[in-house]
Amino acid sequence: MMPSSIKADVMLVGVTLLAAVSWIMSREAVLLMPPLLFMSLRFLLAALLLAILGHRQLKGLNIHGLRRSMTVGVVFAAGMSCWVMGIFTGTHVGEGAFLTSLGVVLVPVISFLFFKEKQTRSTWLALLVACIGLALLSLKHGFNVELGQLFYLTAAIIFALFFRLNTQAANAYQWVDAQGQTRHAKGVSAIALTAIVLAMVGVCTGLLSLLFEPWAATFKHFSLAMLGWIVASALVGTAMRFLLQTYAQSLSNNTHGVVIMVVEPVWVALLAMLWFGEQMSLQQLLGCTVILCALLISKASVLHHWLKGS
Repeated sequence: MMPSSIKADVMLVGVTLLAAVSWIMSREAVLLMPPLLFMSLRFLLAALLLAILGHRQLKGLNIHGLRRSMTVGVVFAAGMSCWVMGIFTGTHVGEGAFLTSLGVVLVPVISFLFFKEKQTRSTWLALLVACIGLALLSLKHGFNVELGQLFYLTAAIIFALFFRLNTQAANAYQWVDAQGQTRHAKGVSAIALTAIVLAMVGVCTGLLSLLFEPWAATFKHFSLAMLGWIVASALVGTAMRFLLQTYAQSLSNNTHGVVIMVVEPVWVALLAMLWFGEQMSLQQLLGCTVILCALLISKASVLHHWLKGS
């Protein structure tokens, strides 16, 4: 039987491919309809599907697990809102993928700032290298940061916090009840956690869309193409992807899974080149390469241990 750690690695490779496909689907969708409305419909549909499949796990969830899951969902909703606005306002999908992937570098930084966990020197070196990569992407004609780049960077920061909280929610936890007794519980099941998180994204982005986007004109000109991208994104890029990612994270406490996620922006850049005909300038290519190096440096010790074990 395949060990859980190896099974988790294989699943995370699949997650990176599904994530890359999701970028392409989302870009196509936001060219046809308001971005936040698209996200709301996409995530609500995905959440409904998972809720049907995991209704038993949802019924067995206690109030503390529900709160943890909803907290993760609100954080993820903020990140996904920034991400889709980056896709909507950005000019280069491949570049955006590398900027968003900086969340991997920021995971240990978030752990240091909010959870007081000590970090290695490689973490701070990776952050320095990442800043160099960002400079290469933004200093094309002097200091000229695009709006899309700002959205992507904000999303990366929020995703770093989400990854940390999502891992915590998927693993065992404890709390103190009203009588002062310490209680223990297993982590929230993958399907229940994913369903709640996706539902929170759908609700939050829906509220933002209601406040800032025109619904009447969108539904008046609703087309089969819009419906197709919503359904495809909900099934493949959302439900399948995040369920697989959450389940993979629950199989192993090892952090080398984050190293595998580094591959995602590479897939996105290749797909964007094939699908949209995108090309990178030499400076963009260099900036993305430096960011990729930063991602690997941030996990240098884990990568070394992984390769040595292999």
